[in-house]
Amino acid sequence: MTPAARVAAAIEVLDDVLSGQTAERALKRWGRSHRFAGSKDRAAIRDHVFQALRCRASYAWLGGAETGRGIMLGAARASGQEGTVFTGEGHAPPPVLDHEAGALIEDAPRAIKGDVQTWLLEHFDRAFAQEADDVLATLRDRAGVFLRVNLAKATLPEAKAALAAEAIESVPIGDIKTALQVTANERKVSNSKAYLSGMVELQDPSSQEAVLSLDLAAQDRVLDFCAGGGGKALAMAALGADVTAHDIDAGRMVDLGPRAQRAGARIATASADDLNSLEPFDLVFCDAPCSGSGTWRRTPEAKWALTPERLQELIGMQDDVLDAAAPLVRVQGRLAYATCSVFDAENADRVARFLASNTGFAVEDQKKWRPSSQCDGFFLTVFKRAK
Repeated sequence: MTPAARVAAAIEVLDDVLSGQTAERALKRWGRSHRFAGSKDRAAIRDHVFQALRCRASYAWLGGAETGRGIMLGAARASGQEGTVFTGEGHAPPPVLDHEAGALIEDAPRAIKGDVQTWLLEHFDRAFAQEADDVLATLRDRAGVFLRVNLAKATLPEAKAALAAEAIESVPIGDIKTALQVTANERKVSNSKAYLSGMVELQDPSSQEAVLSLDLAAQDRVLDFCAGGGGKALAMAALGADVTAHDIDAGRMVDLGPRAQRAGARIATASADDLNSLEPFDLVFCDAPCSGSGTWRRTPEAKWALTPERLQELIGMQDDVLDAAAPLVRVQGRLAYATCSVFDAENADRVARFLASNTGFAVEDQKKWRPSSQCDGFFLTVFKRAK
């Protein structure tokens, strides 16, 4: 496929997304009906679609319509490629018509420029003040591919060398002893020996740094209370902790067993009934359900789907998670509350609410990661149970 034909394909997929399909489903559906498209074509179309969703509002403004064509026309204008893409030649999109002039981005409202729903601006402003627009700009860019080195199987230099042997280039991230950023051949990672052998896992540096900051001792009894796929449970187990994983929806943990086997980790799982019979833990880690606003580069559909009502539902869930987890912490043990949100409503406000109703806990540590070129947004507060 030519570059212009890939844009035409992205227009089709985006129209399906705008009509209510998820991006993943729309891409899969397109692929099934266009089997001639090779893997590079599909990857390029996917990149077009996800970048268009990150910049959906500004591209639609530039392109003159919130349609697949309008958004991709805006993307072409933003990159100065309108004249080479919208030619109508071969399988390229038809030429631009007079009514598709669009508008200058300089004239757009702030929310359009920042590619975010207007009601969310107050949340970004509260969290970042004068830096809010810089954070919004960061969330418009594609996130990098980051790996966590499994210290139970390799050192960072050993993992880097193993990846390089398969032409996967990577670089360390700051002083995080487990973090690598893939800089070439990202799509080879999932089939590499380093990944299949459990030497590396996909994980953002902010999550890695959060786990490392817990300073776990060998054999600390840890409960991952909202384990999901188990990424942080695996990271804690790699540091020598005795980890039990729990999730209110056990189906979310379906991949944990195979991942733990690959990583050479032993992680027990516990149902809600099981938790009642277990001894209190040294650490209960709560990676609570949240808006995911710190990760919207990776899940751009989520920033357009979030509503004020849904945010309030999530806040209620976060309070419930903390209240349910607190009794599972031993005296002098710790309770960690984490989200991949950047909103104070889901972070600092929840901490304040918890402390007000749980006087036996005090804040031991608190960290925030701002979205950047080297990490997603993340929040962590560690409480200590005094009584």
